[in-house]
Amino acid sequence: MTPAARVQASIEILDEVIVAARGQGAAADTLIARYFRARRYAGSKDRRAVRELVYGAIRALGEVPESGRAAMLGYANVADPDLLQLFGAGGHGPSAIDPLESAAEAGYAPKWLETKLRPQFGKDGALEMAALLDRAPLDLRVNSLKAQRDEVLPQVEGAVRTQRAPCGLRLDQGLAIEDTQLFKGGIVEIQDEGSQLIALACMAKPGMRVIDLCAGAGGKTLALAADMENTGEIIAADTDRGRLQRLSPRAERAGISIVREVLLNPDQEMAVLEPYAGTADIVLIDAPCSGTGTWRRNPEARWRLTPERLMRLTKLQARLIDIGAQLVKPGGRLVYGVCSLLRVEGDGQATAFEARNAEFLPVEDLGFETSAPRVLLTPHSHGTDGFFIAGYKRAC
Repeated sequence: MTPAARVQASIEILDEVIVAARGQGAAADTLIARYFRARRYAGSKDRRAVRELVYGAIRALGEVPESGRAAMLGYANVADPDLLQLFGAGGHGPSAIDPLESAAEAGYAPKWLETKLRPQFGKDGALEMAALLDRAPLDLRVNSLKAQRDEVLPQVEGAVRTQRAPCGLRLDQGLAIEDTQLFKGGIVEIQDEGSQLIALACMAKPGMRVIDLCAGAGGKTLALAADMENTGEIIAADTDRGRLQRLSPRAERAGISIVREVLLNPDQEMAVLEPYAGTADIVLIDAPCSGTGTWRRNPEARWRLTPERLMRLTKLQARLIDIGAQLVKPGGRLVYGVCSLLRVEGDGQATAFEARNAEFLPVEDLGFETSAPRVLLTPHSHGTDGFFIAGYKRAC
């Protein structure tokens, strides 16, 4: 492909990404893969270059662009003016630029979202917003059931220890970790340090009963099981059958046998969970959320979130944390987390929960370099994905 043809391919993919974002369709990665499956002539360098252009445009533009062409023009204006010379240059490239056509504007997020996010960052607002769209590193969690971090460290080229998570490793460059024996043997899992810290905040110990209420594919479940030395019981519950089914092979690979998977029916969760009411030493609620803390990995999520969807998510979060509270035994611990930086999903939910549940007292600490019962992790300040974490102890 010529450089101009790469730009045209990026425009065509961005058209599909924009339509999918508006209609909650397929993710950009999926659309890129589909595009090139139908164009076998494109080599690996072409695919890599087009992918870079597509994601460069997505990261650079806050509002959903009118079209892929407007997106590419906007990206060229702010990041790579040389791309403008490829419009009208032939070589299967895009047509010449009409002086009257508009380009998409650069921005961190849709304006309605930016006005919610920026104020809580104070004087560092611009730095915090920019960091949300940096490229994320690759973080690994060493499975302590099979190895210690310092044993694995020299086996992963370029890896360093994470700052706060005791089992974490970080790589600045991408690595096909899933092709390595370390991964296939269950010695390491891919997991952002912030996600590791949520599991650490639970302070799980051997012999406990732990309920992971929104377990998904089980990343935090596996971390909890390692902290428990594979002794005790973990109830991994979720309403998404497809995601939950991915947990069993992961647990087997990690050498974990204490996990019981429980499929829940939406809006009828307690019908299944009632036998566990008041019995759990720990309940973790890693609730569905806006994902504003994961934009480094999924920048198109900014284009998919709407005020209406955010409202639905906050209602679900409040209901889930109240369900989780019913499962905690006296003296037990409840941890609420979301991969969001929006106050309405973090501090707002925690404050409202405390008002509804006087028997739950904020914990003294969350188990990692903080003496506060609540913490907001951010890419700029902590080098992690964005996470809000709050911990509580049920009064005896």
